[in-house]
Amino acid sequence: MDAVLHALADESRRTVLGILRDHPASAGELAEALPIARPGVSRHLRVLREAGLVDVRQDAQRRIYTLRPQALVDLDEWLGGYRQLWENRLGALHTEIARGKKERR
Repeated sequence: MDAVLHALADESRRTVLGILRDHPASAGELAEALPIARPGVSRHLRVLREAGLVDVRQDAQRRIYTLRPQALVDLDEWLGGYRQLWENRLGALHTEIARGKKERR
């Protein structure tokens, strides 16, 4: 999980994942979407691969990257407990706001 969080901490890697969410893409296509040199893009792709967020396959001279959503599913499950905590607190806040509006009338 630490590798996934580390990978998601970088804006360029999140951009890559956003592209791959919509469709598989070659390394060249991904490089065109980022304002960094190709060696930097390669390093970002390696981090994403090592974190289990993307798969790569060779297609002739090109490498095609695809999103691996399972790592994000695992992260979402981990965040579920925190999400429930915030939903409960926001629900309580909503109740207090509604109570305050009634008292002002």
